[in-house]
Amino acid sequence: MCGEITPMPTRTRVVILRHVGEQFRSSNTGRIAAMALRGSALVDHGGAGGSPVELTSARGTWLAWPEGPQAHVAPVPPPERLVFLDATWHQARRMRRRLPWLRGLPVLALPIADVPAARLRESPGRGRVSTIEAIALALRLVEGEAPAAELERLFAIMIDRARGAGRR
Repeated sequence: MCGEITPMPTRTRVVILRHVGEQFRSSNTGRIAAMALRGSALVDHGGAGGSPVELTSARGTWLAWPEGPQAHVAPVPPPERLVFLDATWHQARRMRRRLPWLRGLPVLALPIADVPAARLRESPGRGRVSTIEAIALALRLVEGEAPAAELERLFAIMIDRARGAGRR
């Protein structure tokens, strides 16, 4: 995948808080998104290192989360930084509940996307997408089409290569 990635700048800083259990999964899309977005941060949570240093003290930081009133236009002013939880859904809910600095953030509830039939993992419900898809939805909302389309292209390549390797 590395040869397919050309890092692109974004106005919005993307912070990916990845559960330690995702580090070595071949289906982890947060790692690809972090490589594709110049200035993004990929921070691991859990394991022997414990919780990360608080990442969200900066004004203008929002949490992208699938619950709540869906945003169809960018908030005014738009978020300066977006935090995404990169984990299984069970792990992500637990992280949100246990990390107090996440609970105080305003939530950007993304519009429910049409989930493509081809997936790296099964979606647990309507509107539940992979990390790279969530980042694409959020960036489309706050920045426009270009960064979103590039992330979606990379996700499609991941799916094609997984199929080529025999994954269902």
